[in-house]
Amino acid sequence: MNIVIPDDARELDRDVLAYRRELRARRRRQRIMRLFRPFARGGSGGHAAIVPLIATCAALLLLAGAMLSVITISPASAPASSATPTQPAGTALTSLPAGTVQLDDRTVQVRSLRSSALALVPADCDCGPALRRLAGQAAAAHVALYFVAAGTAIAQLADLTARYGGGTAVAVYDRSNVLGAAYHPHGLTVALVYSDATARVRRTLPAGFQLGPDLRELRLPGSRAVS
Repeated sequence: MNIVIPDDARELDRDVLAYRRELRARRRRQRIMRLFRPFARGGSGGHAAIVPLIATCAALLLLAGAMLSVITISPASAPASSATPTQPAGTALTSLPAGTVQLDDRTVQVRSLRSSALALVPADCDCGPALRRLAGQAAAAHVALYFVAAGTAIAQLADLTARYGGGTAVAVYDRSNVLGAAYHPHGLTVALVYSDATARVRRTLPAGFQLGPDLRELRLPGSRAVS
């Protein structure tokens, strides 16, 4: 074997660097072999060693998935509440209750009083001006107007109708308290009844209330008028 000794020792640098790289690569391979040596064993030992690794990986994946779901869900993408939004006061539609009332000298079904305004008059009602104002607006809108009373209020109904009905309001005697039980009038309460026997109730009317536009819609079905 011929051995060549270079004149300049610096010419050996490349060989030294290559030798060191080979040593580092060998040491890396040895570390990797030691790491995976338990899994390369035959028999039950290898299986017993790999089970904890699989369980650890599965736990890490579950944890990562849970953290990702928490991070990605924002208020805008969160599931919407299933609760029905509360409707503004005075816009909720209800169906007229079943039952009968006395109209003049005959008994009629409550649900026959369609396309009309029902003014539920409480006992000892100090609401004459409001009744007169309502009668004028109902006449202008060309819709039927009924003054309704139940219980002790029945005694004053005829007088209130004559004085404040403007010659157009009709007295309705709710002797079975059908409408009173359905709408629980507090003060003067007005039920606006549409052509499909649905109603929208207005309570606590201000002194200068104006129901003209609402009264003119009573010939429509309630769902169409409210929308």
